[in-house]
Amino acid sequence: MADQTERPVCPVWEEKIQNMKTDKMKGVIFDIDGVLLDSLSIWTDLGARYLKSKGREPEKGLAEKLFSMSMEQGAEYLAKEYSLGLDPGEVFDGLCDMLRDFYFYEVPAKTGSAKLIEGFKRDGLRITAATSSPREYVEKALSRNGLLDNFEKIFTSAETGSSKHSPKIYDDAASFMGTDPEETFVFEDSLYALKTAAAAGYITVGVFDAEGESDQEGMKETAYIYLESLEDWNS
Repeated sequence: MADQTERPVCPVWEEKIQNMKTDKMKGVIFDIDGVLLDSLSIWTDLGARYLKSKGREPEKGLAEKLFSMSMEQGAEYLAKEYSLGLDPGEVFDGLCDMLRDFYFYEVPAKTGSAKLIEGFKRDGLRITAATSSPREYVEKALSRNGLLDNFEKIFTSAETGSSKHSPKIYDDAASFMGTDPEETFVFEDSLYALKTAAAAGYITVGVFDAEGESDQEGMKETAYIYLESLEDWNS
């Protein structure tokens, strides 16, 4: 198999990356899960992990069933369908503990994340993050991977009171940095969030994650720059 470091970057995006490196960009907003942290696997594996910890064998297709549910609904489903002898609240607490442990002790940074951030800092860009995950989890994971101190501020959907179907979280981050959308990068790995940021005028960077967005063609069409790997930015 060919060395991944030899994989060529699409010439169109490579030219845009080079232009952006010398352009008047002033700030960057990073999504965290699937962009900087290799963490998306837990969201598809959490139910199965929990069941196995209780000595139960998860059904085929469990991840797909749980994907459309909230964690509360998923806990209720697991408690009922697998006769765990626990009420849904206890299952929910167990899922939260497992998720917390994953972020606190397991999740690694994605390859190229540290070098990418260092490059932006060296170029004088202001750096923030916008995440839908709990602050405690992502801050612990970023700290353990040596990335947390690079961020001036982390914005969460829970604290801004808005999901990424609205540009509010990006606008709050840009306002904090004092940057306009057209001079601010937004790095995202999900299509809906990328569309939100693009519609609001931000310079979007779509990032591939094997556990994430299924519509990568949509990502390529929506993003101003598309990266198969964060390392492509510095190639």
